[in-house]
Amino acid sequence: MNPHDATHALAKSLRESADFKELKDAQAALKADQPSRGMLLDFRKEQLEIQKQQLSGVEVAPEREEKLEKLYEVINMNNTIKRFLQAEYRVAVLLRDIHKIIGDATEEIIDSELMALPEDNADPNEE
Repeated sequence: MNPHDATHALAKSLRESADFKELKDAQAALKADQPSRGMLLDFRKEQLEIQKQQLSGVEVAPEREEKLEKLYEVINMNNTIKRFLQAEYRVAVLLRDIHKIIGDATEEIIDSELMALPEDNADPNEE
């Protein structure tokens, strides 16, 4: 089987998998429940803001972290959101596993030395 055919078969398999179907159903249920959708989006917005702060080296105020924890507790009690997050997590794990399998298969043919970027702006052809 050539790689393109295998990829199309993989895509079909993913679309037909129980995990993808559950995510699709959970996503539809969440979209139909506007209050739950809004709560999840508020949580993710706050989570993203905190992550940006952390990545930029700015200390996150404890009150903000507490607020995020409380938001998580609230959304975790919501069955619609909980179902969606669990399904989303299972699909993410599945995709990560597939990515690792592909990475492992291609590792032997990818020369990391040839793929590395030069450390400075020097011409890589000059020595």
